[in-house]
Amino acid sequence: MADPIRYRIEHESRYTYAAPARYCVMRLCLKPGADARQRLLSFDVATEPAATVNAETDAFGNTRHLLNLHRQHQGLAITAASSIDVLPPDPVPEALDAGAWPRIRAKRNTFADWEFTRPSALTGPSPALAAFVRRHGIGPLDDPLTSLRRLTDTLHRRFTYSPGSTSVISPIDHILETGHGVCQDYAHVMIAIARSWGIPTRYVSGYLHVTGADGEQAPETATHAWAECRLPGLGWIGFDPTNQTLADQHHVRVAVGRDYHDVSPTRGIFRGATKSNLTVNVRIRQQSG
Repeated sequence: MADPIRYRIEHESRYTYAAPARYCVMRLCLKPGADARQRLLSFDVATEPAATVNAETDAFGNTRHLLNLHRQHQGLAITAASSIDVLPPDPVPEALDAGAWPRIRAKRNTFADWEFTRPSALTGPSPALAAFVRRHGIGPLDDPLTSLRRLTDTLHRRFTYSPGSTSVISPIDHILETGHGVCQDYAHVMIAIARSWGIPTRYVSGYLHVTGADGEQAPETATHAWAECRLPGLGWIGFDPTNQTLADQHHVRVAVGRDYHDVSPTRGIFRGATKSNLTVNVRIRQQSG
């Protein structure tokens, strides 16, 4: 087995206000998940100005932090620092056995898969989705794994990655009709289609580490989103349609949910200011173990 890759990640979210805010309450989803493939070595979240930050676990097993800042402030900087080892994923076969589809469909109404087989706010059916599926001949094949690989390839070919073309609240109809979007749009479309086939599929927020020819962090390194599908005998397998690949050691998972709404990195309210602006800066360094 290949050695794990160790990453040091700094994720800074900086809010500036048009006028001072009197208080702020936010929900943070910034702590990377720990499982058999990810070993979280350290995590810390700091704010400027100092705020009260308390950890909690949500219904999907993600660690969230509730931030409270009850005094006047002109802006707010939130910096999450993580050190994590990412192990290589287990090998994925070319196809599953002949009984895979019946086993998937038999579990469609189970409690464990209920949230991940139904439409959610950002992955629901629509005329635009139905037209897209018909136009490109998208449908389940005899093997679910082959079907998902084909879907990953199709979305990568049919869409153009265009930063700024959509927002975090854009419905999937935008990318379906224009062909332009970002990683969360690719993931939402894949989730909507895979769920329509009865495959439990969840949204994954995290980071993608990309290096240039000089070994330094490439501009594409940033927050990222992809889909995970639960398959018989394999468990959760990550599919990244933005990059036409399975999730690998360059993907660092932070949280999972039904769609982006469940795992947005920062979300909350402030009182006093009339307008705010958010800038995000992610730095990832690959370290020796």
